[in-house]
Amino acid sequence: MQARTGSSRLPGKVLRPLAGRPVLGWMVRAARSAEGVDRVVVATSTAPGDDAVARLAEELGVEVVRGSEDDVLSRFVLAQQETGADAVVRLTADCPLADPGLVTKVVALWRAEQQLDYVATTLVRTLPRGLDVELASRAALAAADAEAEGYHRTHVTSYLYAGPRRFRTMGLVVDPPANDLRVTLDTAEDAETLDAVAAELGDRAPAWHEVVELLRSRPDIAGINAEVRQKALADG
Repeated sequence: MQARTGSSRLPGKVLRPLAGRPVLGWMVRAARSAEGVDRVVVATSTAPGDDAVARLAEELGVEVVRGSEDDVLSRFVLAQQETGADAVVRLTADCPLADPGLVTKVVALWRAEQQLDYVATTLVRTLPRGLDVELASRAALAAADAEAEGYHRTHVTSYLYAGPRRFRTMGLVVDPPANDLRVTLDTAEDAETLDAVAAELGDRAPAWHEVVELLRSRPDIAGINAEVRQKALADG
């Protein structure tokens, strides 16, 4: 999982407490709970401001790799090389409500069809923003590292679905769609939303449908960050 403190809209967000646990702690717990995941690695930068991220990851008992602050793809390549992984699941540390069940499903899809280059919940977005799970094979990650330029290096996986080369991809979707909802952490409004969700669901990794059911039943919570817009890929 990628994690850094230098967010432009909400600096230090991955270290922010949520129901008494750092956001990064929520992510590590979810990743550890997923079936089929052999090792959990936090990929942060070598910037001094990210020393705190590395320390927290070590306190949480997971591996840490550190690389370029802006070339995030290179950090994932480093994590793959350090672990020798056949495939890498990408999680971002600003999504504390990550569902271990979704991670399990994405990994199981790839394990069943290992000729796939990329498996994700985001090819056709039907889940709330903030529950994204992506998997890239070792070969696909190496190809992206060799060929990708510009914002594709910041966004890690975008070259695999929006670059000039065609990769073998598979998407996971849910029905009815809930992609109008938002539970990622990027702004003060997002933080308020997540605090409200955690107050209702408790300090645990919820299933995606529990999050959706809560937000559908509580428009007062869903409305807190309803006007927040995600940055476009090219915006970095």
